[in-house]
Amino acid sequence: MTRIIISGCNGKMGQEISALAASRDDCEVVGGIDMSSTHKNAYPVFTKPAEIDVDADVLIDFSNPALLSSLLQYAQIKKTPLVLCTTGYNKAQVEALTRVSKDAPVFYSGNMSLGINLLIELSKKAAQILGNSFDVEIIEKHHNQKVDAPSGTALMIADSISSVLPESMHYVYDRHSQRKKRESTEIGIHSVRGGTIVGEHEVIFAGHHEVITLSHSAQSKEVFAAGAINAAVFLADMPAGLYNMSDLLK
Repeated sequence: MTRIIISGCNGKMGQEISALAASRDDCEVVGGIDMSSTHKNAYPVFTKPAEIDVDADVLIDFSNPALLSSLLQYAQIKKTPLVLCTTGYNKAQVEALTRVSKDAPVFYSGNMSLGINLLIELSKKAAQILGNSFDVEIIEKHHNQKVDAPSGTALMIADSISSVLPESMHYVYDRHSQRKKRESTEIGIHSVRGGTIVGEHEVIFAGHHEVITLSHSAQSKEVFAAGAINAAVFLADMPAGLYNMSDLLK
């Protein structure tokens, strides 16, 4: 039985994870971290990692990038594995979590959906075959409450495509401020925010007289909760290191 602490337990994703974990027999939520007290939970809720006084096998974070530093400190002291699902980390924060992964297991992914990670692998394969003869554009759509743009998933897709192309690619997020032809080394990334869209990602490979489109649409936040819990169960017994969805899918 994997004992889980949820950081951001009273947020929408935290509550999804709590509900899903309660229906499984391979894990249980033993604690949470949240500044809000809007929900009544069956486990104790602390306002910060330093206050945690329950034993756990792994901590899942679906909160805010600002909390990362305290979570990393907790992981280093307690040697507790971390499943980091929060998006919007800057370069320094990614470097920090990478350093901590030398002392404790860290699972880091911008998207916990099995389907979206398959989309990433398919996009990478397409880029390997098509090379620079096709222009690449990425469109991501999310609900109107999402604060970061582009999404972490869109950047994951772009990075995976860039990693297999022969030339060094650069990302273009906004075209209205410049009047010039598109360069072959561009990957366009476009964000849409509206309504209650859970998450949609589309990758367009536009070539000479033909277009290939790969897309994924999440119908419910439960797909992300399931991925986070699966990652937690996977990570609980792993040695120190940096892991992602590719490790889980092997």
